Amino acid sequence: MKSIKNAVLFVAAILLSINVMAQTQKDVVDVAAGSKAHTTLVEAVKAADLVTTLKGAGPFTVFAPTNDAFAKLPSGTLANLLMPENKAALAGILTYHVVAGNLDAKAVLAAIKKGGGKAVLTTVASGKLTASVVNGKVVLTDEKGGMATVTATDLAATNGVIHVIDKVLLPKD
Repeated sequence: MKSIKNAVLFVAAILLSINVMAQTQKDVVDVAAGSKAHTTLVEAVKAADLVTTLKGAGPFTVFAPTNDAFAKLPSGTLANLLMPENKAALAGILTYHVVAGNLDAKAVLAAIKKGGGKAVLTTVASGKLTASVVNGKVVLTDEKGGMATVTATDLAATNGVIHVIDKVLLPKD
């Protein structure tokens, strides 16, 4: 009887472990989709047809604008970008928020220090973001001079990491 009880407990422990592992096996898209603050970003990723790409092997470092960040865009901009005929432009903006590699907060800060206060990050859209520290927070400056503050860091995914930002960054035209 005791061996049956132990066997049942052993099987239960294995099933629990598999369930926990399955829950933590989320890629950057799944992590963003699990956040109520990133529903607009997920909608945009789907509209730009980038889900398959961002579920790929990576690794990716994603600077993820919140819903409030998208709301700061000029009136009508988001609705216009979500139209099927603007898919390429939307994809360009979204991939401007992605850097190849797995740059956790420590790596970003190290790059800023190594760069004498600035680190230039090349996005997968071939644009440049400049990272610096302002008032103790990491700030990203886009090619148009727009600035986004990193508000949360190191949201780990199986294929990279997400850092939350408070503004949508825009590449050069």
